[in-house]
Amino acid sequence: MTHDTAPIPEPPQTGGAADRAEAEEFLRQFHTEQPTRTVALARRLEQVRAAIDRTGTYRRTTAELAFGARVAWRNSSRCIGRLYWNSLRVLDRRDATTPREIHRHLCEHLRQATNGGRIRPVISVFAPDSPERAGPRVWNEQLVRYAGHRRADGTVLGDPRNADLTDAVRRLGWQVREPGRFDVLPLVVDAPDDKPQLFELPRDLVLEVPITHPDCPRIAELGLRWHAVPAIATMRLRVGGIDYPLAPFNGWYMGTEIGARNLVDEDRYAMLPAVAACLGLDTGNEATLWRDRALVELNVAVLHSFRAAGVRVSDHHTESRRFLTHLAREEREGRRVPADWSWIVPPLSSGITPVFHRYYDEAEQRPALCPAAGDRP
Repeated sequence: MTHDTAPIPEPPQTGGAADRAEAEEFLRQFHTEQPTRTVALARRLEQVRAAIDRTGTYRRTTAELAFGARVAWRNSSRCIGRLYWNSLRVLDRRDATTPREIHRHLCEHLRQATNGGRIRPVISVFAPDSPERAGPRVWNEQLVRYAGHRRADGTVLGDPRNADLTDAVRRLGWQVREPGRFDVLPLVVDAPDDKPQLFELPRDLVLEVPITHPDCPRIAELGLRWHAVPAIATMRLRVGGIDYPLAPFNGWYMGTEIGARNLVDEDRYAMLPAVAACLGLDTGNEATLWRDRALVELNVAVLHSFRAAGVRVSDHHTESRRFLTHLAREEREGRRVPADWSWIVPPLSSGITPVFHRYYDEAEQRPALCPAAGDRP
């Protein structure tokens, strides 16, 4: 039995020079959309050209970095939740150099993003790749991920998507006394001029929600839970011709991400048969639509559980309408909105959501959050 596992990043390598044309394009966009700047565009272009000629790269101002990160979210073709792109909290962590510093800032990211359950969008931007040295990375696909423990018979206890990472952190010394289905993996920080280092996430920073159903108590007996903050850590932020390989970013969960993918996919937790059994459904005949009925009730359970716990979550119908609001707003501003249909359309009740019944512009735009290799819907 094989599983599609999350890729572990390649070791850091020295980055190339900043792309001069991208840098100039970004600065013109920044000064167009943010016209009240203390430094004139011509002067800033002159500064950046001189820095690239001298060093192969340049340092972006804090305001430029914040604008670039927000526009990268605005341009993210796989994200349905971009309506609030301009409210993204941007944490400038470019001066963090040691693994311990980086870990401390990653913990602070989780603290600010969790916000007592009132999840808020946050991005932390660490040092970029440059001609002299690579920027830092983490091996974890998200800041919070559950281990996938391989058994002797080839099956996996926990999340099969993270089986390779679980093997890797074990080789680095991580141990679990009694492996379970929802063991939070440590972070592996891979900084230049240092070996990869393991750091446990403080338990009080990882908010988790136990999954219960408002009408079916047996679902609670399955012992399911999920973490509150989906902080993606392996996407590369590219702004103005410079790559930032460590820029963890989060919004909040749409319920279907958990209830129709993470807990359901055959190569993840594959919980549909167990949920169907809790509901007393006839699973011997596909014509009973037991999979569909179990899927709906599991999603009801996810939304109910998060809301009962006071943790922000959205349903796919609401988020679909918000995305169309985002489209209309951007069109009024004269901006194109790239969107990948296979990611924008929810995996549950797709045909009765408004995002299903139209085509989208799939053009790549900069600034951008670039998906990790091997990522998929």
